[in-house]
Amino acid sequence: MPGCYAGLDQQVNARATFQPMRDFIARDNSERLRKRLAAGLKVREPAAFARIAESVVEMALVTGVVVRLYRAVILTRPGSLGGVYLAITYTIGAIFLLGMTTRHLSRFPVRQWLWRAPVFAALAAGFEMLTSLALIALHREPLGTGAATFSDWPAMAARSLGWRVLVISVFALVLAGVVKWVRYMVLRRGHESWSAGTVKAGIPGEGFIERRRNS
Repeated sequence: MPGCYAGLDQQVNARATFQPMRDFIARDNSERLRKRLAAGLKVREPAAFARIAESVVEMALVTGVVVRLYRAVILTRPGSLGGVYLAITYTIGAIFLLGMTTRHLSRFPVRQWLWRAPVFAALAAGFEMLTSLALIALHREPLGTGAATFSDWPAMAARSLGWRVLVISVFALVLAGVVKWVRYMVLRRGHESWSAGTVKAGIPGEGFIERRRNS
């Protein structure tokens, strides 16, 4: 009887040891896949821009200034009041704003997005409205069919801050959900593959990795 219990304990210990090892190998395979795919989709960028993208202040500065100057240009062009024209130009502006947000957030873990997204939005709105002050001083800040004045600035600043924080925060929340879902699907695929006895790497040029079963 003691021998039977000893054999049973060995089997239990072997299974307990194998489970973490299987999970580790599945995670390792998923991480390899993620790195390979990221390397294949990596966009070359200047080193200076890479450093700026990691700074929430510098990235917000570039974003805010460009967005406000872009707005001033498109609203002061002849025929800028057309509905189709405004829809296209505002879409381009929104793509730039959210693209810069994504570029900054992608440098950091998802758990940091909770504070980075609203801070980035607030700073971008702040720099945008400082640019607006300069445009008002030059009589180049459009408002309706005329030019904005310094008395119009507080309401414009409050509206810009509110919309930027709301839109960027919601966008970051949706983006974080997509990232979590993709990560979950990759890990689940790895676990299912190992449960079946093999892991298909999913990378061109790589085949099946066999794992040894306990007899």
